[in-house]
Amino acid sequence: MVIPLAEQRKNAYTCPMKRSELISFLSSYLELARFVDIDPSTNGLVVGAPEDREVSTVAFAVDASLSTFRLAVQKGADMLFTHHGLFWGHPLPIIGSHYRRIKILLDHNLDLFVSHLPLDAHGEVGNNVQMAKILGLSNITPFAPFRGIDLGWWGRSERALDSEEICRSLGFTHAAVLPYGRKDIHTVGFVSGSGSDDLASAIALGLDCFVTGVAAHEQFSDCVENRITMIGGGHYQSEVFGVQAVSRLLDKRFGLKTVFLDDPTGL
Repeated sequence: MVIPLAEQRKNAYTCPMKRSELISFLSSYLELARFVDIDPSTNGLVVGAPEDREVSTVAFAVDASLSTFRLAVQKGADMLFTHHGLFWGHPLPIIGSHYRRIKILLDHNLDLFVSHLPLDAHGEVGNNVQMAKILGLSNITPFAPFRGIDLGWWGRSERALDSEEICRSLGFTHAAVLPYGRKDIHTVGFVSGSGSDDLASAIALGLDCFVTGVAAHEQFSDCVENRITMIGGGHYQSEVFGVQAVSRLLDKRFGLKTVFLDDPTGL
């Protein structure tokens, strides 16, 4: 008898895995240790009970915020995986909004796992390489070094693209476009989020188009004078790809129930 795929997955979800095993896999796969000295974010398991436990449902979101915590609780998640975390290189007093965030995690026994720069740079599930894959680019290559580690990826399209198609394919509904490069786009580089300073790396490579989250005012002249198109797709929207890719990975590899929490900021 052939068991339907939906039933297979339902059965698989009844077999949770130890949190320690999941954390070990994620930390190794995402190479968190490479980024310890350069990432202002505290990555890895940043909130979690001391005892090991079983995890069966993992929620994914771009931001560690009160709203995504509430959504994760509503979905019955054991763990929430986010790109933007709670701690950024300096201690924060547990008061005000920070208190409320920590409290909901503790009250509902919701673990929080964070992957910031590792999820931008990763060559399989990273934000930037995922955008390149969505556009069907080939010869995808790392670029845009930050303190010795390339965070961006660029590739080549055999057929000509234009900025409208790029925005449509990536789901950029309110993109800021500086359309000063060639009309037919064949080479595109990506540095998600606040990666606009890496426009210089894209120019140095002679790319036709550079995609990031938010473009800075002073980069207008750089685009005009160097004849390159720049797309600011939004900080949030340019960073949904990595968490979604990790979600699919855990579903496929371990049979964990995963859910993406879309909680856009409009920025």
